[in-house]
Amino acid sequence: MYIRAKRRVTTYFVYCEPSHKVLQVKHNLEVLCGQPPSDMRLILLHTNALLDDNRTLAEQRVENDAVVALTYRLSDDNEWEPVCIEKPDDGAVDMDHMG
Repeated sequence: MYIRAKRRVTTYFVYCEPSHKVLQVKHNLEVLCGQPPSDMRLILLHTNALLDDNRTLAEQRVENDAVVALTYRLSDDNEWEPVCIEKPDDGAVDMDHMG
């Protein structure tokens, strides 16, 4: 299966299996984006759930063609950038201010 990891204007298409743990997906993303897995968070967009590194994709109901937001750690103080995925038609979608 494939999932789409989105951050700002970039979309990464990542091949994975339902039995893969989220940490395995992050290792695949590390090759593409250059960030270590410890500095990444993945959020399943349709549920707004933060994905747990130690659980499988199937356990967290991540299905084929799922869209996950990719965010990076901002500092050593465990601060994270907000989810921001830009749409080509009307600019940025800021998930922190959606209600």
